[in-house]
Amino acid sequence: MLLRWCAVSLLCLVTEAALAADIKSVRLWRAPDNTRLVFDLSGPANHTLFTLSNPERIVIDIDNATFNADTAGLALTNTPLTGMRSAPRDGNGLRVVLDLSAQVNPKSFVLPPNQQYGDRLVIDLFDQDGKPSAIDPPQAPSASPLPQTPVRSASEAGERDIIIAIDAGHGGEDPGAIGYGGAREKEVVLAIARDLKGMIDAEPGFKGQLVRTGDYFIPLRKRTEIARQHNADLFVSIHADAFTRASANGASVFALSDRGATSETARLLADRENRSDLIGGVGGVSLDNKDQVLASVLLDLSMTATLSASLDVGQQVLSSVGRVNSLHKSRVEQAGFMVLKSPDIPSILVETGFISNPGEARKLVTRSHQQALARSIHAGVKSYFHRNPPPGTRIAALKASGRLAQGPREHVVRRGDSLSMIAALYQVSLSGLRNANNLSDDNIRVGQVIKVPASSMLVQNER
Repeated sequence: MLLRWCAVSLLCLVTEAALAADIKSVRLWRAPDNTRLVFDLSGPANHTLFTLSNPERIVIDIDNATFNADTAGLALTNTPLTGMRSAPRDGNGLRVVLDLSAQVNPKSFVLPPNQQYGDRLVIDLFDQDGKPSAIDPPQAPSASPLPQTPVRSASEAGERDIIIAIDAGHGGEDPGAIGYGGAREKEVVLAIARDLKGMIDAEPGFKGQLVRTGDYFIPLRKRTEIARQHNADLFVSIHADAFTRASANGASVFALSDRGATSETARLLADRENRSDLIGGVGGVSLDNKDQVLASVLLDLSMTATLSASLDVGQQVLSSVGRVNSLHKSRVEQAGFMVLKSPDIPSILVETGFISNPGEARKLVTRSHQQALARSIHAGVKSYFHRNPPPGTRIAALKASGRLAQGPREHVVRRGDSLSMIAALYQVSLSGLRNANNLSDDNIRVGQVIKVPASSMLVQNER
């Protein structure tokens, strides 16, 4: 009897030890409309959360846990958090108190280990309605904050800009692919996205809209919602992927496939990207907006025209990117990426290269190559919309009036430029560029003025 009691007691002690969860570290991200707090745990843990007012606080009770994290370096600026404190509770329990400067709507959930992290407790603090957001307001007027079918007619919007939604993949809790030398996908693609926005904004008749403006996580469906909020004419998602073989290399452009992936590589990439929601903590959490379910049903009924446009603009971008980077495939691939499943916005996903390839990783982290990739994507997008401007836009009006003219241009060479990159930027052939400048080879120097032969552009007095 004594032996049995000892065995049971030992089992209870082992079980209790196995369920103990130390908070090893705390991470914090600020998004335009929320703040995400992540507790990295040594194991799974049960928790409860409640709020207190006067002053505003959030209390988190965690069973059988201890707090061993250093929070001195947390960047609380521009967040509702003003402090964090903890103390033991009820023997083995832990109470964590978040001090707040404003009232928030909290949500909490736990995440199991994945390829990047162990067990986590995630606390999302959503700003109260009416608080200013870091996301710019929509460019064109709309009847509701999230119109189901954006109206883009000339009568209601006049000669509006063409809106390009630029989505830097991953972010925050989800770093994306970790490449050669520790390069992180989320940082590389955000730099390219920012460069691309600057180039698009400098182009008359175009406006770029960043989906992610900083290092924070956005659920995949939310990314396309943000594009729709801004009445986007095109959604461009930028990535830099990894593969099991370090030799895999080259850029790719993807459009949605409604029949599954077109290659095994495409299928693996799509699976990894779609799991991003689980990494970030959306999978398993009930979504309140039932319109999203309806949108998924309507997707299959309304995708044909959008997919055709996606393939068209995708080929333009692929050809342009191919002038500054080797290509993984010579045609636009198709796969089931979640961010491409918008029934009303042509959407492409650009894999700028394999960050797992040592040579490509070294280039992807350099500003000159990031800018070159952004210029090539911009050139492809611009070429497509000069041929297919949406009705009611300034570019459509210029094309109808014959003011999208042919004419020469000059380009002053900057550090990082190459002749092939300049050809891609202005959508002219490399041989034509050589001939126009009497060049016997492709060597150019910083400050050199390159004459660009005739190409489709706005006439001078429109710039």
